Amino acid sequence: MDYSNKVVLVTGGGTGIGRATSLLLAERGATVAVNYSRSKAEAEETVSQINESGGKAMAIRANVSKDNEVRKMVEDIVQKFGVIDFLVNNASITRYIPMNDLDSVTEEVWDELFAVNVKGMFNCARAVVPYMKARKQGAIVNVGSIAGLTGKGSSLPYAVSKAAVHGLTKSLAHALAPEIRVCSVAPGAVKTRWWEGKEEQMHSLISHLPLGRISTADDIAELICAVLVQPSLTGQVITVDNGQTL
Repeated sequence: MDYSNKVVLVTGGGTGIGRATSLLLAERGATVAVNYSRSKAEAEETVSQINESGGKAMAIRANVSKDNEVRKMVEDIVQKFGVIDFLVNNASITRYIPMNDLDSVTEEVWDELFAVNVKGMFNCARAVVPYMKARKQGAIVNVGSIAGLTGKGSSLPYAVSKAAVHGLTKSLAHALAPEIRVCSVAPGAVKTRWWEGKEEQMHSLISHLPLGRISTADDIAELICAVLVQPSLTGQVITVDNGQTL
């Protein structure tokens, strides 16, 4: 896959899956806008690594839940690079609340998770659409989760927010066709910094998975890059979980 002369916005691009995706896209020739909200040092480190390897990237801050910040971010990217060809909607947050602890699921938790995980993805999609439509082509990949399919995850609101991401994917696919394709990837467990201090739990999970492994961030990045350029895909939620949901 060659991304030469393509400009890609990756939200939450400084850490985890976002970082792996930013690095892989740059390795394949893309110019990458690495968005961050709080992880400034990580985003700048990602950009430095890309630039030092001969690629082209910029770090750019925006809270994706704030429409005005998102619109300004997209305008700045287009002003610098001319276009936005692809969007990877990766920025997400969670709260760790036992699934059966309904009393801890406050209005603040609902509002915070939906503002970033759902409304944030919509804000970013809406902001890039005019530029993609003008060129009559583009693609968006939303990073969902198997939590949105199984109903289980780090918290009940997180699982529900990811189910909403999958619904948003299908609705946007209808709304933006035929010029813009929209898909979602739904990872299972991924070896990121989330597992720090939980290694025993991670190894216990691995022993129950059909493939006997959990995904790396690079695994998910590979799929995201493939989906971005697959011309026959839209409206699909693609599970990548080593058999976790079998």
